[in-house]
Amino acid sequence: MSNERTSGFSLNGLLLVLSGPSGVGKTSIVHELLQRFDGVFSVSATTRQAGPGEVDGRDYQFITESQFQNMINEDRFLEYAQVFSRSWYGSPREPIEAALQNSRLAILDIDVQGAEIVRAKYPQMYGVFVLAPSEEELLHRLRLRGREDEAAIQRRFAASTKEIARARIGKTYDDFVVNDDLARATDTICTLVAKRMGVTVPYSI
Repeated sequence: MSNERTSGFSLNGLLLVLSGPSGVGKTSIVHELLQRFDGVFSVSATTRQAGPGEVDGRDYQFITESQFQNMINEDRFLEYAQVFSRSWYGSPREPIEAALQNSRLAILDIDVQGAEIVRAKYPQMYGVFVLAPSEEELLHRLRLRGREDEAAIQRRFAASTKEIARARIGKTYDDFVVNDDLARATDTICTLVAKRMGVTVPYSI
């Protein structure tokens, strides 16, 4: 169950919701967007334990279930959900709203369910879904990451294909961008974001 109270503040910046299956290149695209637009990224809070190499405050905010529940009670999430009936994940409201009120680009990297909730709250958001060139290529990229065994990869791949189908039939996303070349896909998304913000496309130094 997710909190869907509508916020009353007006958006002066741009809220970009970027979604796509694991392994599609979202992290690299987000890093470039942040650099070019001096944007703000929402670091999700989660109740799961940190994985190898993950840093608190950079990859996720790792908090306890009681802390997470307190944030729910205090209406401090834009969206939140329990994943696979285990760990909770949520997007803290404060840094995103502060960025928007200062006319900056704010970026959420969340799944389709979360994006649907944010769209209901903030119809002005800009939604972009990143796709692999094909399902075969997506499966190949998941295997290349080398983070999971084959059974886990197949489960993630099945979930990803369902997410893609859900994204395509809904009205949450404004644009779909195929990442067949990372630099080209990044430039395409930067151009789309700049157009939405009414600014000249900034280029990476």
